[in-house]
Amino acid sequence: MEKANVKPAQGKLGIMVVGNGAVATTFMTGVLMARKGLAKPVGSMTQYDKIRVGRGADKKYMKYGDIVSIADLNDIVFGTWDVYPQNAYQSAMYAEVLKAKDIEPVRDELEKIVPMKAAFDKNYAKRLDGDNVKDCKTRWDMVEQLREDIRNFKQQNGCSRIVVLWAASTEIYVPVYEPVHNRLADLEAAMKADDREHVAPSMCYAYAALTEGAPFVMGAPNTTVDIPAMWELAEKTQMPIAGKDFKTGQTLVKSGFAPIIGTRCLGLDGWFSTNILGNRDGLVLDEPQNFRTKEVSKLSTLETILKAEEQPDLYTDYYHKVRINYYPPRNDNKESWDNIDIFGWMGYPMQIKINFLCRDSILAAPVCLDLCLLIDLAARAGRFGTQRFLSFFLKSPMHDYTQGEEAVNHLYRQHTMLKNAIREMGGYEADEEID
Repeated sequence: MEKANVKPAQGKLGIMVVGNGAVATTFMTGVLMARKGLAKPVGSMTQYDKIRVGRGADKKYMKYGDIVSIADLNDIVFGTWDVYPQNAYQSAMYAEVLKAKDIEPVRDELEKIVPMKAAFDKNYAKRLDGDNVKDCKTRWDMVEQLREDIRNFKQQNGCSRIVVLWAASTEIYVPVYEPVHNRLADLEAAMKADDREHVAPSMCYAYAALTEGAPFVMGAPNTTVDIPAMWELAEKTQMPIAGKDFKTGQTLVKSGFAPIIGTRCLGLDGWFSTNILGNRDGLVLDEPQNFRTKEVSKLSTLETILKAEEQPDLYTDYYHKVRINYYPPRNDNKESWDNIDIFGWMGYPMQIKINFLCRDSILAAPVCLDLCLLIDLAARAGRFGTQRFLSFFLKSPMHDYTQGEEAVNHLYRQHTMLKNAIREMGGYEADEEID
């Protein structure tokens, strides 16, 4: 089979993470431990998943890295920005996700990862109180300072490529405001005019990354790159973008379980989802405006899988509610409950209860790794704009809502999109139907 035109993953890949909290440090520590052979990157599709390529006598099942050129874990260099000045070792210990025995062997490497000053606006995360913050006159100044950070990091660490990953807190909800968000020229003008209401700090990170030739991944439900102005920038810079919001616990269950109800043609009366968590994410989400951002992303999942227009007898007027409660004793160990009211033959009611006692950062870390490695692959394959094939890893996958496009949230369809993209980039036929 003829290989697709994908540049090989040569040289160092700089992964610059916005946020140096529980998710970021669990991700970094795990990669550093895995490359020393002291831990296994369980949960990572790029490290474990196998894809069938070819049919009939030519059929083979291969790991992603054997089909396409994926950056080696040994070639990754980490950088970070955070409002708190603690290095990655201190932050990992403070987060209490990992035991000391799983952090100490890579202490020296973690201590060298010292966060750069964050581009921060307290109005967007009122519960955070760090002082490791840039002094920015305007949003445009914020962009310029971040661009300089990316350039310096790339040069100082001898990286051939950079990926920027948002693993920081959820910002307050920024509704799409057409006069600023629809055209790149308007967004740039708003940045220069220091329009702090419509230009979130995360937009400055994304703008800086794309203009410096670095793909950008939005791991929170922020509006950031999910606006036409940013799609225009991604096209102009020929850079891939992906978002939004890491799909880790409850939404993973929902996107995998809802298809069971739909495939079996059972009816749905209601789905109530509630969560308790106590880490910094929980603290930030305790603020109603920040929760609103998360709620919008979590609510979109079900409606695109169980559709009234396709099965009016089964899915008309079901009630869907999502709640997140800050509960400090749990720290990073999030607990989610799903109470699902379904009905079957002749309309008789039944219930399903799912109680997932998950570890938020343990589930998020492999997602971070996969998104970074795969968006780097996409960039080397010349793919730009929204990378829909990465929907598998995201709660609220980006799509062109201006054209009435609907996101694919069905887990198995998302997996097919992912496999087809890998096949295609590996020079094989994208031969699985998404139906």
